[in-house]
Amino acid sequence: MTPPLPNGVTAALRPYQLEGFHFLAYLAANRFGGILADDMGLGKTLQALAWLVWLRQGPTVDAASGSAPLLSEGVPAAGSATASQAFSSPPSPGASSVPVAVPATPPVLVVCPKSVMDNWRAEAERFTPGLRVRVWRPEELPAFRERLDEAELHVLNYSQLRLLGESLATVHWLAVILDEGQYIKNPSSQTAQVARALKASHRLVLSGTPIENRLLDLWSLLTFAMPGVLSSRHHFARVYDAKGDPLARRRLAARVRPFLLRRTKGQVAQDLPARVEEDLFCEIEGEQQALYRAELKHARQLLLRIQTPQELARQQFHFLTSLLRLRQICCHPRLVKPDSIAESAKVTALVEQLEPLMEEGHKVLVFSQFVELLGILKPVLTARGWPHFYLAGETENRGELVENFQTAEGAAIFLISLKAGGFGLNLTAASYVVLFDPWWNPAVENQAIDRTHRIGQTNPVMAYRLLIKNSIEEKIRLLQKQKKALAEDVLGEERFSQSLTLDDFRFLFAED
Repeated sequence: MTPPLPNGVTAALRPYQLEGFHFLAYLAANRFGGILADDMGLGKTLQALAWLVWLRQGPTVDAASGSAPLLSEGVPAAGSATASQAFSSPPSPGASSVPVAVPATPPVLVVCPKSVMDNWRAEAERFTPGLRVRVWRPEELPAFRERLDEAELHVLNYSQLRLLGESLATVHWLAVILDEGQYIKNPSSQTAQVARALKASHRLVLSGTPIENRLLDLWSLLTFAMPGVLSSRHHFARVYDAKGDPLARRRLAARVRPFLLRRTKGQVAQDLPARVEEDLFCEIEGEQQALYRAELKHARQLLLRIQTPQELARQQFHFLTSLLRLRQICCHPRLVKPDSIAESAKVTALVEQLEPLMEEGHKVLVFSQFVELLGILKPVLTARGWPHFYLAGETENRGELVENFQTAEGAAIFLISLKAGGFGLNLTAASYVVLFDPWWNPAVENQAIDRTHRIGQTNPVMAYRLLIKNSIEEKIRLLQKQKKALAEDVLGEERFSQSLTLDDFRFLFAED
């Protein structure tokens, strides 16, 4: 039978979250590692915390029965064939009938991005208050090994994992969880190598995008979670990533099914409020328009000398640089000309969009990939007396900042950089999102909107995308639709831009 939710979990899990907890229990019962790959905003952290409390209470399970011993045969699969098939998967061949007693003494290690560390502490305090959690600060790391007994759950970020490196290899953990596990998608990286060297009774990866750029990403994640299940890297490429083999993907799906659970919002969270996205176009003029035309002319002249894909490959860096500059000019002239006093059409449009929202007392998230732009926006908001918060890579007090925004009375604006706030933040107090500049990969934009369109949101979410009319931004939007297959594969921005062909560049730099 399925295990009940353990004592010590104060949350009422939704049906799909309870199923996720049961899936994790199934992994532990069979001595499997695995990946919980739910969409962002569906509560992967809560499911993992419930599982950790269950582990620490010392469940004893039979690892040799014909099906997962802790689970009944008719467990509902909340919109997911993967879930139902995973629950009924048999244990590994040759498993003995010796009961598996999970020790309660060893601590648990969670490794996550810096921006998510405080979220783990906040979620644990809220939903599993009996679990002692320690979030490690950089200055405390030298004493890490000596102070493991001070908490049951230790939280490090990926940079700290690399810094501690080999010193962690001799520690035995009850469980190791890699949150936003795509950080180890490169199997040759130091981060992935250090993670694979960790010793733990249980291994779990949490990631809404287990495949970002290529199938090798999934190989790297599962090689940490379940070493050997996908064989060697060479074998994986030959059997599962073979070009021209129509059955390769099907074989891979069947192979990973017992170890991976994936649910989308559309499948399990129909009770989320509506989400509407709208493109808002504005036009540039004056110095901003002159800068744009000069950069576009330079790019076109360079493109005229390119005739073959080989010549394009040699000059690609220069084209990508021009694309970046054109996108920056669309945002604000000062991003390419720091001493410019010209106005930005987008800043004007943003202020016009924010004014009624501030008067009505709403909270708004404003995202940009350019940290310098957020610095330009801060005094604009200050001059109008609008309360605002700021989150970028150098921000330290992230947890406190998020809590202050969530609990602030009345209207407020949260300026967030893409890299610092693209995932791991729960900002459901806001119901409006402004994407100041478009990104190559629409999945990245979805991640930004998901900061507020997630479990806990009670209001409809409205997302505005600011675009310059008849510009590179409008063409990027069109190109995204033409390259739908790349977007559906969740390609990262760098890989998307590097995949541009000669015809793509001709389209982007063509006369309007």
